[in-house]
Amino acid sequence: MRNREFVPYATTAWPRLVRAAHLLTGDLDEAEDLVRTALARVRARWRRIPRDDIDFYVRRSLVRTHLGRARRRRAARLLTALLPARARRAVPVTARPADRRDALGRALAALPARRRAVVVLRHGEGLSEAEIAQLLGCSPGTVKAHARRGLAALRVHPSLAARLAASTSVAPSPARRHPVSGARS
Repeated sequence: MRNREFVPYATTAWPRLVRAAHLLTGDLDEAEDLVRTALARVRARWRRIPRDDIDFYVRRSLVRTHLGRARRRRAARLLTALLPARARRAVPVTARPADRRDALGRALAALPARRRAVVVLRHGEGLSEAEIAQLLGCSPGTVKAHARRGLAALRVHPSLAARLAASTSVAPSPARRHPVSGARS
């Protein structure tokens, strides 16, 4: 009976999950593949998942699957340099961050996988630091550090720095007041 609940859930959650996975991976095809893999893992455990924790389990599966893929890709990239030249030519080259079209995608791609996951979950999905910490199995302080460092890296990334400079170059009007202190800016 509970297995019949999976298809409507997966259908409803698909767009949201693909959007989050796209921010994590930077590639739409890879994002859809990531969501399919995560949903397949959740489907295998569907009967044991408490109904009030479904979103948590799906997000955790999505992020853990992504982090596992990133670790394997990094190891393959490190080991490729050790291959003989003839074997190295046979290794397929994935899309380079420079080939990505949007500035945010390029900036996110420059972040380490775990830091990118924290930034996407915090600012893309709107999760709290405590929820992200529980999802990733780390402390809230670690989540804060990853978020702070990730946002700092995004601010100085060349593809976003020009946009941020252009948007902040407008001087505030003299009538504006600080929202907390009430002081004029």
